[in-house]
Parts: sequence; C-alpha cells; structure tokens
Amino acid sequence: MSLTDKIAEIEEEITNTKYNKATQHHIGKLKAKLSQLREEVVISSSGPKGSGYGVRKAGDATVALVGLPSVGKSTLLNCLTDAESETGSYAFTTLDVVPGVLKYKDANIQILDLPGLIEGAARGAGRGKEVLSVIRSADLIIHIIDALEPAPHVILKELFDSGVRLNSRPPNGSVSKTGIGGIEVISVTNQEIEEEAIKTVVREYGMVNAQVVLREKITLDDLIDILAKTRVYVPSFNVLTKVDMVNRDQLREAKSKCGREKIIEIAAPTRKGVAKLKKQIYNSLDFISVFMKPQGEKADMEEPMVVRKGTTIAEICQRLHRDFRRKFRYSQVWGPSAKFPGQTVGLNHKVKDGDIVSIITHR
Repeated sequence: MSLTDKIAEIEEEITNTKYNKATQHHIGKLKAKLSQLREEVVISSSGPKGSGYGVRKAGDATVALVGLPSVGKSTLLNCLTDAESETGSYAFTTLDVVPGVLKYKDANIQILDLPGLIEGAARGAGRGKEVLSVIRSADLIIHIIDALEPAPHVILKELFDSGVRLNSRPPNGSVSKTGIGGIEVISVTNQEIEEEAIKTVVREYGMVNAQVVLREKITLDDLIDILAKTRVYVPSFNVLTKVDMVNRDQLREAKSKCGREKIIEIAAPTRKGVAKLKKQIYNSLDFISVFMKPQGEKADMEEPMVVRKGTTIAEICQRLHRDFRRKFRYSQVWGPSAKFPGQTVGLNHKVKDGDIVSIITHR
C-alpha cells in the first residue's frame, strides 16, 4: 500500500469515528499515525533527492501567493511587481514558480506566484508536495480566493494537513524523553483530554519514558503539533479577487465564506485594492529599519537596512559578509535596543527599529 493510500485510509477512519471520551484514545492514536505519515510526505518533498521547485529566496522577505487554480494569482503578481507571469482563463496556467519583486518603502519583497493547489495536494496530488514545500519556507502567505467560486476551505485543509499553521503560535507545552518512569503528564490546568489518551499519543511517537508539560488547555491536534517536527507557523491574510465580476449579494456571500480573517478586495482591471494590498504586505512582515555605521565613520541615515522584527546582529553580519564569524569582534549599538549609547553587544543581540549598528571586525 502506498503512502498516499495509507493516509487516505486513516483519514477515512477518523472521519467515520465519532469523537467522545470513549474514543479519545483510538482517535489520538490514529491522528498520531496520520501526522507521522504526513511528515514523511513533507520530508520527501524537501529532501536533496526531491523533485521540488528550485526557488532561491531573495530580497528582505518572501511572500507566497497561494490558492486554487485560476483564482488570479498571476494577474495579481503582475499588478504587484514587474514580473510577467502568463495569465489565462483556464486551470493550471502556472506550471512553475514565477518570482517578482515588490519594492515598497525601503523594502525589496520577493513575491512568488505558485501553481494552484487542488484537493489532495498534501498527499501529492497536482505536484502538491513540491508546491507546499515552497509555501512552507515563505515569510508570509497570501490566500487568494476567487469571488466567483469561493472555496477557501480547500486550501486551508491542505495547508493544515501539510503542517502549516496560519496566524497562530506553537501550543504552550513540551514533551521530553526521560530515562525511566514511564510517561508523566504535568498540566497547570484541567484538560478535556484524558491522561491515558495523552500517553497513547506520546507512545505512538515512540516514547515510553517521557515528561509531558502542558501550560494551557490543548486538543489532540495541539498535542501532536508539540510532538511533530515539521510544523511551521506563518502569518497570513486573505485576498478576494475578481470582485468587479460579482454583484453585491455574491460578494457578501464570498466574504462570509472567508470567516473573520482579514480580507482585501481586488479588481485587477481597475487596480482597485492594489495599493491597500501593498501596504498590508509590508505591515504583515513586521519590518524594521536599522542604520549601519562603518567603523570610524558617520552612520548612513539615508539608506537603512530593512530587516524583520527579532533580527539579531549575527543575521545582519550574515547579510554583510559570508565569512563574518571568523572576522567578527564585537558590535556597537545606539538606539532603542541599547541600554546606553554605543553599547557593546554580541551576535545574539536583537536589534530594534531605528537602531544604529556598527560591526567591528578583525583587520
């Protein structure tokens, strides 16, 4: 039986099993097995021998345009960037990844037009494994939804099944192996999951001695996310395309299917919403500006280095010079992240917006 068949079989069994306290153990075991099979799919798509798309990350951040076939991703890329992605009114126009660059404020943002995902993509349908491997490496996911035929649930399921978690954080808990003592569960709050169900899931991941620490109320899916090694947490928002081709009632229905997530409406022929979309992309990426000060010279306050919030001195050095670890001595920082002007800091220091940074190297 192939990996795809095994996944489909377990998915069907989970669907046909009514969830309650009596079935928690069984469903937990099935979900753990399913998660590990899906992890195999993810790993196989990103391995050195995989046939994935070769996409080199560039610019200050990478944004993936994700959606069903023919929802308007290519048209949107052409609106946002100087790329020329082939467009057409038929499915699967884009058979490869087409990159473009959005220049906004001081940032150069790489935008990727990806082939459309279809139902079953997380199992490999329609080269889904390869497309999802690119999506997983993005800094921001823009979910493109066709106002004429809105079906956001399809993409959301495929992303979830492939281990992509949108607009969320990792569950607050941990599982660590121990030498003896079986599986110990420590929780700071009452859990709706039975303790034995928790232990069953942990055992399914090959641990017979472990300490499980839960700092918030979790679900079976949360527990599996703690145990899994392939989860990625990515910011995202929705874009509703072709809004000029529907009436008011159709637009209202399409928006209702998108839930409460932020929606930007786009009409490509008139460029309605494009300026708003550019601003939202920039804001969603949490950019900050730092100003570089060459050793013994004045800081360059005209052309800042644009980086993501949480960037360290090490990451700044990496951008400046590949061989920075051998040459780096120390760094000085002036600004919001410094305790005092000209503070000497190391590679792990996180910069803040408006900082002035000087990197001191060995001659």
